[in-house]
Amino acid sequence: MTPRISEIWVYLAASPLLGLTVTLLAYQGAFWLFRKSGSHPLANPVLIAVTVLVLFLTVTGTSYETYFAGAQFVHFLLGPATVALAIPLYTQFKRVRAMLLPVIVGLFAGSLTAIISAVAIGRLFGASLPTQLSLAPKSVTTPIAMGVAERIGGIPSLTAVLVIVTGILGAVGARYVFDAMKLRDPAIRGFAIGVASHGIGTARAFQVNEQSGAFAALAMGLNGALTALLLPLMVAWLHFG
Repeated sequence: MTPRISEIWVYLAASPLLGLTVTLLAYQGAFWLFRKSGSHPLANPVLIAVTVLVLFLTVTGTSYETYFAGAQFVHFLLGPATVALAIPLYTQFKRVRAMLLPVIVGLFAGSLTAIISAVAIGRLFGASLPTQLSLAPKSVTTPIAMGVAERIGGIPSLTAVLVIVTGILGAVGARYVFDAMKLRDPAIRGFAIGVASHGIGTARAFQVNEQSGAFAALAMGLNGALTALLLPLMVAWLHFG
């Protein structure tokens, strides 16, 4: 590195600015690639940014604790960003009210399917009990999923990873699944991805159109609440322990 760049690195590495700066640069670069690709789902900016950050931390030998000391500022904004999703949802309120019954049925079907299928696949591949319990809440947003996993005996850190992987897979692959099933209604597409892929899927839905994003936001919130209520009650029914 040149002396000037070396000085900048030394300063950033010793301050919380490291995590914040690297996170913002990684995402901005990933989003630029996403736009250049014509918003292709395989060029998902979250997937690219996460890959870049993992490589960066590995190559530089930076600990996660050092990184998160700065990245926590971005993490803090998840709360206000989630609350702000109520604005586009309000603009779609009439359609949400008109589709109330399908929304309720779809919510229960999607939530139960996500939980039971994850546990069944884990058992099929011989996963341990804690791993199965960590898999169960993988389709809800990270804070809720980690809290539920801890409550039922799972591993919160493993759940966090599974949640992110689930969200990325949904954001990347949902379009192809919807097209194969000939689902064209943006509300249905949005609601489905919100139930299955929480915040990352919701962000992808907003990139498609506002109606998809609004229904995805609704699904994400409702599924988080429903899973937090249902999963602890389902643990005994699923014959854990």
